[in-house]
Amino acid sequence: MISHYEMILRIFVGAFLGGAIGFERDRHRRQAGLRDHFLVGLASATFMVVSAHFHFFQHYSGVQGIGTDPSRIAASVVTGIGFLAGGAILKTGITVQGLTTAAGLWMVAAIGLCSGAGMYLEAVAVTVMGLAALTLFRIFQEKSEDLPRRKVTVTVADPQVVVPELYAKLKKAGVFTSEFDYEQSMETNTARVTFETDIPIQLGLTAFMHLLAKLPGVQSVRVSKI
Repeated sequence: MISHYEMILRIFVGAFLGGAIGFERDRHRRQAGLRDHFLVGLASATFMVVSAHFHFFQHYSGVQGIGTDPSRIAASVVTGIGFLAGGAILKTGITVQGLTTAAGLWMVAAIGLCSGAGMYLEAVAVTVMGLAALTLFRIFQEKSEDLPRRKVTVTVADPQVVVPELYAKLKKAGVFTSEFDYEQSMETNTARVTFETDIPIQLGLTAFMHLLAKLPGVQSVRVSKI
């Protein structure tokens, strides 16, 4: 059996490496940050240490008729982290956010399990690769300056008439959109049409909004960043 100091070291390494991932998330103001990832790494490493060594502290060694499975607690961590990661995923209108953060929490749980098992090199390697994925790969995912991504909300009086014309105008201008999301107001007899689009730089935001506003039946136009 390993010493108590070794167990604490394993837990500390898991928490520290999880915190490194959380620090990167905090810098980009994501839903789960430094504290959340630190705690996930801390808990996962602790569960792994308990899973691997609890039978020694219960004096089960050498007792006939008693068997233990060190992998069961660790396996439950993988299932349990899914509920926590699911809470980081948010849906706002047609936009889904938090998938990367949820995947990061899942990864931190794996890092914690590695550290708890004494697999320090593997834990550090996964942390480095995870940080690379969250930072370096961001370069390839950044929104193009030529096609800034925007969320557009248009309030219309008669969506059955306006929306087809709106779609045709956007397509003619070279603006491609996601599927439209509708919200009908019974009190004002208007509808809000929401979609995401990449606005070509040659068109420009001002011209884009003017294109929408001059359509008959359009009452208001709102463009926001994603």
